[in-house]
Amino acid sequence: MDTTPITKCPCCNYRTGCLTCPVCFWTDDGQDDHDADVVRGGPNGDLSLAHARLNFAIYGASHERYRDTVRPPRIDEYP
Repeated sequence: MDTTPITKCPCCNYRTGCLTCPVCFWTDDGQDDHDADVVRGGPNGDLSLAHARLNFAIYGASHERYRDTVRPPRIDEYP
């Protein structure tokens, strides 16, 4: 049995273990709480992690344009 913990998404906190989270569509670029206000560019474009978290609270996705792309979390993905 694999006991490796599944990593949680830094944006929505669900344990999806994916590079691009299917629940919020944030792409994990290594950004975390210590630099959440920094806009890194890259796969998340002009979004900081803090802004993506706010968007997730409002739209259910890291950006409003991803609302039709994301899915609800599965029961095993809850933090």
